[in-house]
Amino acid sequence: MRVARSLIVVALLPLFAACQLLDGPRESAAHVGQTRMQGQLTAADGELVFQPCGEQRQYVVNDIGGTSVLQEAATLADQQGKLFADVRGKIAGDRLDLGQLYRVERSGTACDDPNFKLLILRAAGHTPEWNVKVSGKGMVIDREGQPALAVPYVEEQLGDGRFNLSSEANNQRIELWVAPQRCVDSSTGSVQHMSAELRIDGKVQRGCGYFGGSRND
Repeated sequence: MRVARSLIVVALLPLFAACQLLDGPRESAAHVGQTRMQGQLTAADGELVFQPCGEQRQYVVNDIGGTSVLQEAATLADQQGKLFADVRGKIAGDRLDLGQLYRVERSGTACDDPNFKLLILRAAGHTPEWNVKVSGKGMVIDREGQPALAVPYVEEQLGDGRFNLSSEANNQRIELWVAPQRCVDSSTGSVQHMSAELRIDGKVQRGCGYFGGSRND
């Protein structure tokens, strides 16, 4: 349910007794023929090998999208050389033609995340700690030392892949600004494909973000 520059999507929590207006996963024209996948990255003989979650087969990564995944992985790899990666690409025989990198991080449990498929977006930052989980039911904001805040939101597309989520529930002005830009988490070192900025009543906190499984951009 999109129009070009001025699209506004409203997502309301059940407690607001309103209709759900967001569609399911959406695919852009640039992604036709490609599939989003999550799995384990392993370095071997100067190459990266990708093993999708829950599968035994492995694929040599061919970075056709210029994502610099090899350099990112070399920086993050632990002593075992294994990483979690969230990518988009096309399987061709025993090769993965990689077109987009959503995130790469040190994690042994990310494949088992039960909430990933339900999320549209996740953003987080530090000092102080904060994170935002966005789904079709609304936006949930967790901030250090404060109770979780669940609010409805309006989405506004700003062009060039940038967008803004905003809410004025609970007598607060809440905005989450997101832009497609390589972003390194200052605490974990994980690399994500978007920068994020949370503004609540004028107070600004910065961090990184990535699309969840419910958004196919």
